[in-house]
Order: sequence, then C-alpha cells, then structure tokens
Amino acid sequence: MSKVERAARSDVARIRDRIQASRDLVARFRHDHQALSQSQQQLAEQLVPIAETGCVPRLSGHVNETRLRRRELAQQLFVCQPDLLPLLVLLAILTGRNMETIKELPAAHRVLEDRAVELSVIKRRRGQQHWHETVTWEIGTPGRELRTPGGLYLLIHRLTAPGRARQQGSERVWSVWRNGHRFRAVGTVGEHHDPFAKGLNHTDLHSLDWAARHSLLLDSSPGAPAAPLALDFNRLKTSIEVRRTKQMGGHLPSAARTNSLPVLFANYLRKDPTVIDWAEGIMSQALTDAEESAYAAHQQALLKHSGNALRVVAGQAQPQQLETAGLAPNTAQQSVTGQLDTAWTECIDHDHHPVTGKPCRASFLDCFHCGNCLITGKDLPRLLALLDALSIRRQQLREQDWWQRYGPVWAAIQRDVLVKFTPAEIDQAAANKPTDALLDLLEHPWQQP
Repeated sequence: MSKVERAARSDVARIRDRIQASRDLVARFRHDHQALSQSQQQLAEQLVPIAETGCVPRLSGHVNETRLRRRELAQQLFVCQPDLLPLLVLLAILTGRNMETIKELPAAHRVLEDRAVELSVIKRRRGQQHWHETVTWEIGTPGRELRTPGGLYLLIHRLTAPGRARQQGSERVWSVWRNGHRFRAVGTVGEHHDPFAKGLNHTDLHSLDWAARHSLLLDSSPGAPAAPLALDFNRLKTSIEVRRTKQMGGHLPSAARTNSLPVLFANYLRKDPTVIDWAEGIMSQALTDAEESAYAAHQQALLKHSGNALRVVAGQAQPQQLETAGLAPNTAQQSVTGQLDTAWTECIDHDHHPVTGKPCRASFLDCFHCGNCLITGKDLPRLLALLDALSIRRQQLREQDWWQRYGPVWAAIQRDVLVKFTPAEIDQAAANKPTDALLDLLEHPWQQP
C-alpha cells in the first residue's frame, strides 16, 4: 500500500511540475519573449498556439513517429492517457472513496474559505436511495496538495481545465488528451475527451505497465520470481480501509467515513486481524460492563433485603458448621434434613420476609438477593442446573433482555457462590446435577420467551 502511494504521488508531482512549467513558459513568452533563451523561445512558439486553440497540429513524417512527437507536445500542456492512472490512484487513497466514485467526480464545486472544497459525489450507482452525497475535503496549506483530498482535487481540476473547456457536455472533472488518429480527429479539439464517457471501465489504464515501471511486485514464495503487481481497484479500496482502521486502533466507528459500519466490516474488514482484535475487545468490554452492572444490581437488592452478603457454607455442611455461620441450632438441623429447601437455595425464615415481616411471596429467583437466603454444598447441583437453564434462556432472548431479567442472579452465583467451593466440589456437583432446573415451571407463563 505504501509503495503504491509513493509511486502514485511521485508521478502526480511530475505531471504537475511538467504542465505548470510549460504554462509558465507560455505566460513568460507572452509577457517578454526576449527574456527567454533561444531553446525556450522555440518551444514556446510551438506551445502558444496549442494553448490558445487546444489543438495539437498535424506533423509530417511516419505515423508512429508523428504520434510520439505530437503526444510529447500535448503532454506539455494537457493531462494525457498515461497520466490518468496515478491521478486516480492517489485521489482514491487520499479520499478513501471507491474507484467508481472517483471516476465520476464532478467539475462543479465550491471552495469554503480556502480551507476546504465541497462537492456532490455519486456514492452508489445502483439502488433506489443514497445516490448522491455532499462531501467536504480539506485543501491544506500551499504545497501540500498531494497530501490532502481537497488540494489534490483542485490540482486535478486546474490540470484538466484547458481540455475540459473544449469538451462538449461533460460535467465530470476528467479530461484527457488522446491521439486522434484512430478517431479521425487529429489536430482538432476532438482529441480532448472524457475517458469515462462511454463507461467507467471502458478505458484501459495499463496498470501492469505502471506497476512494472515502478517495480511494484507481488509477494512471492522464496526462490520464485516476483511478478509485477496487477493493480486491482477493489483490493486498493480494501487496503485503504484496512490502513485507516489500523490508524484508528481498529475502532470501526472512527474508521467508517465512506461506508456504514455493516458495509465497512462485511465488504472490507471482516478478515483483518486488527479489526478482529478491536471487535473482540469491544465485545469483551461490553460483557464486562454488563456483568458489573448485573452484580451491582444484585448487591443493591441484597442490601435492600437485609443482607450484607449471601450466606454460603461450603462443603456438605453439618449442624455445627451451620451454627458457626450464625444459624440457630433448630434452623441448622432443618437445613441438613432439607426442610429449608426452595427451588435452588434454602430459606431460613420463609414466614418472615426481611422487609415485610410477612410470609414471602417473591420469586425463587429473588432468593439470591435476600437476607434469608442460605446456600450449602447440597444445593450446588441444583445451582449448576440453573446456570445451564440460564445459558439456554440466553440463546432465546435478546442480550439486553437476558441481562436485565437473569443477569443479577447469574452474577450472584458466579461471584458470591461458586468461588466458595473447590473445583473438585464443583465437578462432583456437576456429575449429580438434575436435568430439570424448574425454571420454566417457576416463572409466570407470560415471562417465558
């Protein structure tokens, strides 16, 4: 990509300097031809009538020889066919636009305070909407026109202006001088034409010759000869998008200038590792944020329901362990015998809700945020079955809905419960978990997806 850009920029600089030098020579000749050297006067005498009429005269001699001599004269003042490819390539790189848009750039534009140029471009040639788009391109400081999109557009506009003035009906910025031998237009203004008038792909840009001239080669395997790069404008557009996205650290919203995010990703960046890393980072951060929000909701609900933390007793808790954890002897015995079991946890005082003081009427999912909740090792298989059910439910709901409904419960189990058990205890519980987590039965029918 960088080699292609350097090659295009060096060619455009030569085109600019070549044409500007000849135009300056014509102006100096008109002002004071005596100040010019003899060779400069001889060249200026040939160029002045060409500049005035736009017509490169017929020359005598062999056809191939005169064609070459006439083109050498024409390229002193006009953009010629070999100049077209580097102009297109550099403009595509600086603007980030696809080649179809570049080929159809209009001549009409508006300069905004010498800082930017505004013009209407054809964004898409197919479809019912969004055919045109108004763009504003930076001009930059004098001498930087080869590095800013607006500066390069205005340069091309100036270079093609003499030929464009001789064309009939063309509204594009492009005008190229071609030898009119095949078109019976030798020595007439008909040698100036819009190269894309008959079709955007009608003109042969000789990209292989251009790549070979600049030693632009394809990557090859060791020992194999390197072949000249066949410049493909679709691949060029992809390279432009990839480079800009890398410059933005892989951040797609910042990189999307000429396409929407879905189009940019699907058509250009789906396989780029920088973008993949960014997307994975975005997803990871989004999941982290969702989990943090869900856990915060769990903690707030737990405080509201008279609990500073979930009461979790690891292992196959015995009455003495439960009493040490703060349970009354009778309650500890009831836990061991299963009398306190609910759907997935245990409740140490079902008849007295911590907030209302009345028998509990809350959902069993709310038990995870209640000061009356107790979890011991014998509850672990049912909790693992619940996690499986929540995973299945996650595939059935929108991500946002799942986090809102089940996120606090999931976060509570992951952060407050499972961390209290050893991997061996969790593996043993997983081998004994029930197949039915009761989630469908314990939710109201209208709450099910």
